[in-house]
Amino acid sequence: MDHRAVPRLVVAVLLCLAALATGCTGATVQGRPGASGLRDPYFPRAGNGGYQVEHYALDLDYDPADGELRATAVLTARAEQGLSSFNLDFSGLKVEEVRVDGVGARHNRTGTELTVRPAEDLEKGEVFRTEVDYRGRPKPVLDPDGSREGWIATADGAVAVGEPVGSMGWFPGNHHPSDKATYDVTLTVPNGYEAVSNGELASRTEVDGGRTAFAWRSREPVASYLVTAAVGRFEVATGRTPSGVSVYHAVSPGEAAGSEAALAKTSDIVEWGSRRFGPYPFGTVGSIVMPSETLAYALETQTKPVYSGAPDELLVLHELAHQWFGNSVSPKSWKDMWLNEGFATYAEWLWAEDHGGVGAQRRFDAFLTGDTSVDAAADNDWAAFPPADPPGAEHISDDPVYTRGAMVLHRIRQEVGDEKFFDLLRGWATDHRHGNASTADFTAYAQRRTGHDLKKVWDVWLYGEGRPKAPR
Repeated sequence: MDHRAVPRLVVAVLLCLAALATGCTGATVQGRPGASGLRDPYFPRAGNGGYQVEHYALDLDYDPADGELRATAVLTARAEQGLSSFNLDFSGLKVEEVRVDGVGARHNRTGTELTVRPAEDLEKGEVFRTEVDYRGRPKPVLDPDGSREGWIATADGAVAVGEPVGSMGWFPGNHHPSDKATYDVTLTVPNGYEAVSNGELASRTEVDGGRTAFAWRSREPVASYLVTAAVGRFEVATGRTPSGVSVYHAVSPGEAAGSEAALAKTSDIVEWGSRRFGPYPFGTVGSIVMPSETLAYALETQTKPVYSGAPDELLVLHELAHQWFGNSVSPKSWKDMWLNEGFATYAEWLWAEDHGGVGAQRRFDAFLTGDTSVDAAADNDWAAFPPADPPGAEHISDDPVYTRGAMVLHRIRQEVGDEKFFDLLRGWATDHRHGNASTADFTAYAQRRTGHDLKKVWDVWLYGEGRPKAPR
């Protein structure tokens, strides 16, 4: 052996070992498969590794008469590693063809995973375009807590809702809240129907065959569970808030009268929220009100929350508060749900406090004592588990995530005082605007922003087991 070659051999071996995960043949490092899930603590198969989506263009053709969806999804993404294959989360519908950068790609389905193998490996940092043609009659996705999501057909249309993983039931994607993207959604439906999605209506065009194409555009990033599409014979009302945010309400005719008073508060809520939480994070706001039997819940779909039946004022307030907390500042994982729901619940308390209702302190005390004369929900099981640590996927929307999450915020307010507390709320929403954040991000930010040691609040109220006692 030529001993002069030993150092070079050692270096080559070390480089090869370092690159084992990407494959190593001689001196060439090959692409490797992207992960089929992001190991979310509650939904480990949700999302996919190896790439980040930058933009979705969804072209959806739907006829309520036969319930069939004919669609093309175009994903523009950036490879975060060399990729020999990558996965998309997709459930139920038939895939007809897949192309990567215009070239046909091999693909196969296993459960809710669509694996795509490009004709050539993708390089790290490469921006690539994936097109998926698909069709079928979408079926609802069953949530771990038993609720339905995904594409839900109605008597005269349909609505798509996605929290937590239902969006995979109507379009292929990287369906985890940590991968946010911008969207263009075009819905083509028979004349006489309205079709609504997130963001702003870019165009409304009559096309061949007695159909109309509605093109919607979301310029700000959206987590895929917050994307919606709705088809129906809606009554549409438009306007603008005093600060210039465009308003678009789409309401099922049978729910119009019952919705009128609550939806009329939309502008007031946006203006109030902008004072309390910082500037409204989107260019448009509104609602989609479906027939009451459609869903068992409302959802804060970005810019246009979906309501099943006529909402009341507090429900509208709650879903619009999510536009700051949950939509603009989105969770890094589903374990961080209290950052969505605790904040939106506390926004309800603040709205009441600012509008002559029950003050937040009195409501906090009522939950501690179970005083239902102050709040009808005061005897709920809000202490069943710590809000930052639900016991399983079926519990991420349970009472502790909402109520005890709100109580965590009130405990911070008690510790630091109103001036620092409201500065914290505005700072959190502003500094993490259009991004993602975890519970650890929030606790560190809260201590840094307020200058207070809040460890006892975290230990007792955020992570502690059992029912906390009233602070002294």
